[in-house]
Amino acid sequence: MSYLSSRSLVAAAAMAVSLMAAPSSSRAEAAVDEVVRWNELATAATGAAQMDPLTESRLLAMLHLAMHDAVNAIVGRYQSFTTVERATATASVDAAVATAARDVLVVMLPKDAAVWEAAHASTLAALTDRNGQAAGVATGRRAAQAVLARRADDGAGATVAYTPRDVAGDYRPTPPELMPAMFAHWGAVAPFALTSAAQFRPVPPPVAGSARALAEIREIRRIGGASSAVRTAEQSEIAKYWYENSTLGWNRIAREIAAARPMDLAARARFFALINVAMADGFISGFEAKYHYRYWRPVTAIHAAGETTWATFLPTPPVPDHPSTHTVLGAAAARTMARLLGTDLVSFSMISGAPYGGIRRQFYSLSSAARENGASRMFAGIHFRSAVDAGYTLGEQVGDWAVDTLLRPLAADSESDQ
Repeated sequence: MSYLSSRSLVAAAAMAVSLMAAPSSSRAEAAVDEVVRWNELATAATGAAQMDPLTESRLLAMLHLAMHDAVNAIVGRYQSFTTVERATATASVDAAVATAARDVLVVMLPKDAAVWEAAHASTLAALTDRNGQAAGVATGRRAAQAVLARRADDGAGATVAYTPRDVAGDYRPTPPELMPAMFAHWGAVAPFALTSAAQFRPVPPPVAGSARALAEIREIRRIGGASSAVRTAEQSEIAKYWYENSTLGWNRIAREIAAARPMDLAARARFFALINVAMADGFISGFEAKYHYRYWRPVTAIHAAGETTWATFLPTPPVPDHPSTHTVLGAAAARTMARLLGTDLVSFSMISGAPYGGIRRQFYSLSSAARENGASRMFAGIHFRSAVDAGYTLGEQVGDWAVDTLLRPLAADSESDQ
């Protein structure tokens, strides 16, 4: 089993989805759907390729930062992630967004270059102002180059060996696959917004053998086992519903929410950029803590206690337990959206993706969705409660930091978060 659960290639069909919007007279609204369109194209491609969620989070953060900076070079409303030369006021925002996206994706996902080129060409073909198109293309290219250059040596390509120790509480490969620990280097990747990966390092897990640790083992043994008699049908559904990559699920939630709210291009480009930055930094900070604490997974602890036939309800990813980065990403994305929208009380429903696609659930707040997302890892039998609790806290801290420090409004009278 890979870190990423196997997913159906049906996700590739989403690449053909066309997003249509009502015409707008505002230049800042002209390409609202261009941002969403490239988000959907990119997530469909990473899903079809079964990309691991860490690499996926980095790619999507870079993609959306490039699109944001391209738009911002024209409309000039927010701080930029990189330094991009201001564009002429007549530059096409559609061309700028499409070019920034195309140029990042051609580098990051070169096997799908034909898809990116075709999507870019279709955007340009719809434009009649050739001078504006040329200026937009140049702006998008500069934004993409700046983001790619800034992240070229961020440490994502490094390798770090992990040597497990056969001692209580220390992470070691989990059955049945016993895959070696993965992404031991990710905590050293340069964050996008955080000052350091350890900036909000969570509190440590309970000491192995302590009363709290033993209570948590008993809890997961009862509720998270493959043949659990106490896990309800709904809890099993929740475990499956949230099992897909957080990066895919929460971007789909962001699209659902953004589609239902008025938001011009500059605000929407920032909305998706900050959500994906928060998730990327959530993985970086979460993995720094995972390999700092090196805490064992529930299945290892339960087997060590003598129940060697116990199995988890859903497969355990081959990385340490503490914190649950699945929980970190949900909390980071939810907190970021709540801050940008000015409220946590956002009602939405969403259908799950592969490997357990087709499940629909309804939510009445962003934080309740994030809480259920975290609890799903306990129902699956793959995280202790302390790891989930630490994930909530870390995710909210990362989301707040991203909103408070990155892509801030330039105008003194702008709303604090929008």
